[in-house]
Amino acid sequence: MTNEEKISAGGRRFSVQRKMAVVARLLRGEPLELVARESNVNIQKLTEWRDRALAGAAAALKERERDDRDDEIARLKAKVGEITMDNELLYAKIDALENKRPLARRRRRK
Repeated sequence: MTNEEKISAGGRRFSVQRKMAVVARLLRGEPLELVARESNVNIQKLTEWRDRALAGAAAALKERERDDRDDEIARLKAKVGEITMDNELLYAKIDALENKRPLARRRRRK
């Protein structure tokens, strides 16, 4: 969080909880001018806080909750990746054998 975000008009700092309380008033329908005057925050800053809060809420609601299927899907995708790599190596070896080229040798591990 930057100092600009922490400091409102008049140089006062607002905690996240305080900002949320002010934004909640706006979301309940209280007039912007009234909330700005009572909280001593300019209208532009209040509008920014409200827009950022709504964007964060929208992003949070878009996320799907994880379940056991997600872990199984990830495991199966990894397995498909392994099988795909094995197949590509086998096709390369078949191609090399059919064209009578020497197979690539593995390097010795030290």
